[in-house]
Amino acid sequence: MNVDKTGSRVQQMFGEIAPRYDFMNHFLSGGVDYYWRWRTVRKVAPAGAAPILDVCTGTGDLAISYLKKAGGKTKVVGADFTHEMLKLALKKNNSESLSFLEADTQQLPFSDNQFQIVSVAFGLRNVADTRRGLKEMIRVCQPGGQVAVLEFSIPTNPLFRACYQFYFRHILPKMGQLLARNQQSAYNYLPESVSEFPHGKALADMMDECGLQGTRWYPLTFGIATLYAGVKPANETSAAAEVSE
Repeated sequence: MNVDKTGSRVQQMFGEIAPRYDFMNHFLSGGVDYYWRWRTVRKVAPAGAAPILDVCTGTGDLAISYLKKAGGKTKVVGADFTHEMLKLALKKNNSESLSFLEADTQQLPFSDNQFQIVSVAFGLRNVADTRRGLKEMIRVCQPGGQVAVLEFSIPTNPLFRACYQFYFRHILPKMGQLLARNQQSAYNYLPESVSEFPHGKALADMMDECGLQGTRWYPLTFGIATLYAGVKPANETSAAAEVSE
């Protein structure tokens, strides 16, 4: 059975857990999520003055990380379609170089070729149509710019994978529901959505098929998460035509 990722369900679910979202992320990951974002903004680093876009930004942590990495010299925009999340993101924002707006990743309100980096952290698997979301990210990225995807994945080491999946499927959902009570079972949705979502070469290939080139992937923390980075072709008009379909 496929996980229900309809827009209304995802919006309601994340709206309900928004007040404790940051605490739950840090607590359930043991704080390693800070390292994952630190690694992302260094592996896919800003270069020049062109703006940066972070989609499915949630409460804005990756957008803020990019702002700090750029030294406040580059405009950073965070976009998300859950209003309750953006209200929390706005409370963290004390910089004129950082802005947040309500937008669906499948239909971004930006013209083509605007951003030097388009990123997403732990949000792509929540987009109803993954390919449509990726193509939108690529459309608004500048030719020669980078698309970064930070997402949960399945560890490859058999022993560690078995231990991790037991925690992920049986302990994390119960702890999550206990601490962040909500009607949509967000912490049952988490392992279900991760298990269905492509990872490793499968997701890298999908990113290239959507219009990037040379997408590479970097497992983090024994493969619990993976960073994917691809480049939008700098001189191929066919790529722009493909992502606008």
